[in-house]
Amino acid sequence: MELQHKEIPVEFLQRLPDGIKILKRHGREFMVVEHISGPNGEDLMSNSVQIHGEPSIRLGVRINGQEGLIFVDAFWGGHAKLYSFLPDSGGKDTEVEAFVPETGASLMAGHACEVEGCGCNRSIMLTLPDGRSHVYVCARLGCPGHAIEMAELPPSVSRSISSINFLGARAMEDDWFNEF
Repeated sequence: MELQHKEIPVEFLQRLPDGIKILKRHGREFMVVEHISGPNGEDLMSNSVQIHGEPSIRLGVRINGQEGLIFVDAFWGGHAKLYSFLPDSGGKDTEVEAFVPETGASLMAGHACEVEGCGCNRSIMLTLPDGRSHVYVCARLGCPGHAIEMAELPPSVSRSISSINFLGARAMEDDWFNEF
């Protein structure tokens, strides 16, 4: 997959939160998660597993009774993932249960996905270093929904950032799990 550029709002760049960095690739700017943690400050970044040349985000997951690790692309709006197991998707409404791999602490939160047609009311909640700002990732397997909520960021800018999908969001029914 080739990275596709999307414009990052100036208002966000002026208030760039700790834990998010801007990288230049081929003369263009991309947002990358640099540090993110679980509910008790657990570091979820994996330097040993990199995607697009950057550390990935490491999560423990349960999918239809199967359990393992997932490594998620740290590029904002990137959807590349590596699994430590081959999950059985179980259908289009399958939801992931995510947790901190070392402690088992739940990463799940009641946060509705804003992707049209998704309807999932649960998200994986990840915490930025200030402890008050969060990234939410839709719990529905294959949904590209994600959002950022920052204490000092106007909601309109948050919505603009949340809609960025650098690698292009494919339709949920096109998810690779459905190809097996």
